[in-house]
Amino acid sequence: MFSTLFPRQADNRYLGKRLGLWLFALVPLKVLMGLNIMFNAPDVARSADGIPIDTFAAQAAAAFAFVFAAWGLGQFILGLISLTVLLRYRSLVPLIFLALLVEQLGRIFLRLGWPVERMVTAPGAAINIAITAILLVGFGLSLWRSGAETSGV
Repeated sequence: MFSTLFPRQADNRYLGKRLGLWLFALVPLKVLMGLNIMFNAPDVARSADGIPIDTFAAQAAAAFAFVFAAWGLGQFILGLISLTVLLRYRSLVPLIFLALLVEQLGRIFLRLGWPVERMVTAPGAAINIAITAILLVGFGLSLWRSGAETSGV
């Protein structure tokens, strides 16, 4: 497993299950998500995450919107890295799946320590659960080698 996560050579040879690569192909959507968050931070915070940003003092709302937009920049960069791996360095797919899982689960655990009051049950929670499930399944499939799929895809 160690050699699958850290291949000796970063090339376009993917050795995991084909479905894992298909799931990984969804990850570059983070580019669009990141751009949306960066340019529409207050609206995304309100609508997707149910954060009552309108009830914050002006300075607090501005600071929150900045931090939210900065997180969007991070999502944008992760999406670009994922797109690069998908197009050119598929041997790194398991490693990027792991990095994305650590980031996703890390945010979930940080939320437990830093709860944010929300207006309603926001769709962002369901989206995050779906993304986490896709990352978990994709990561497992990217590590799973089989004789029929050991050639480059």
